[in-house]
Amino acid sequence: MEDIIINSENLIEEVSLNFKRYLYTQINWNNRLIGIKGARGTGKTTMLLQMLKASNLRMSEKAYFTLDDIYFLGNSLLETGKLFYQQGGKLLVLDEVHKYPSWSQEIKNLYDRYRDLQIVFTGSSIVDISTREGDLSRRALMYELQVLSYREYLHYQYGMGYPVLKLEELLNSKESIRSLFPKDFKPLANFRGYLKFGYYPYQTEDRLGYFQRLRQQSRLIVEYDMAELKGFDIRHAKKMLQLLFVVAQQVPFKPNINKLAEKTGIHRNSINNYLYFLEEARLLSLLQASGSSAALLQKPEKIFMENSNLLYALSEDAPEIGSVREVFFHNQVSAKHKLSMPKSGDFLIDWKYVVEMGGKNKDSRQILDLPNSWLVKDDLEYPVGKSIPLWLFGFLY
Repeated sequence: MEDIIINSENLIEEVSLNFKRYLYTQINWNNRLIGIKGARGTGKTTMLLQMLKASNLRMSEKAYFTLDDIYFLGNSLLETGKLFYQQGGKLLVLDEVHKYPSWSQEIKNLYDRYRDLQIVFTGSSIVDISTREGDLSRRALMYELQVLSYREYLHYQYGMGYPVLKLEELLNSKESIRSLFPKDFKPLANFRGYLKFGYYPYQTEDRLGYFQRLRQQSRLIVEYDMAELKGFDIRHAKKMLQLLFVVAQQVPFKPNINKLAEKTGIHRNSINNYLYFLEEARLLSLLQASGSSAALLQKPEKIFMENSNLLYALSEDAPEIGSVREVFFHNQVSAKHKLSMPKSGDFLIDWKYVVEMGGKNKDSRQILDLPNSWLVKDDLEYPVGKSIPLWLFGFLY
């Protein structure tokens, strides 16, 4: 255990506290069992190391263990946690728990046996703790970390700190929106860069290899992480990747199940299951019709890539701006609000607000007679009448 303790201390010492993800301040760090889900590359590990570094506990009282470490191939989590506790440990952070087969049962045992031990664990976005042996759902306070918002990107990349906006404030307080930003702030100056490169914190490390890294990350999610999904046969990973690639060439679109089945070699009766798995892995997003049943695995009205960086990375040709704007809007708004497809317009937010997307020449004829309806334009700096700038929806978290 000495080696993983040394590694823990080194990682805690080296992590920077300069930038913290939005979720850092929303987590109740006093809870005794905390779970954090999220897709690869969103910054879960960094956030937990920051929490450990900021803790007032002595270094010997806190530790970070990643369960994909080779150490855990020959040592049990339960025994390691017991030894850590016996040596005075008070705060244990467990990363990548889904890589360890009996993680939920052993975390439950640690939680039940050692009442003054706090445990924080992270897992892939595909992890559903309510279906795991031991069922931690009644004990753990769960959170999910999203990709960087446009607001966070400006802070992380350029040091620009701006407040989070509530949806109602964004829609109804048009005159006061401008006053929240400095006079010299140019909201569109970095927006295109964000849409292509800004969703993951590691984008600063290698801009030239960024898309290749996203493609590799997508493959790892399908071939490695999704093995943990209940009902997913890893032998179908190649077809899953093929489906993801086919969808990336034409999203957002209304899916034709027969054509998708023909292009991918997946039986038409399995397409919805595959789409559902890809959504659980945070590679795709599915939009259902407003008023449709909440039944699982129904055919979606539209399919989107989970974010526009993935769209650029997986598209053979440069995606159309109309596709990019819809993918961005869906990604940023669905993090905090329920989206569905209305009878008129492009999106229905929280079953109340209708949104029509467009560029500078878009007019409001399609939603003219609809109450609580707005135009969202991607070339606008600040709200004008019923038109709201697309970039503003990147300030919801």
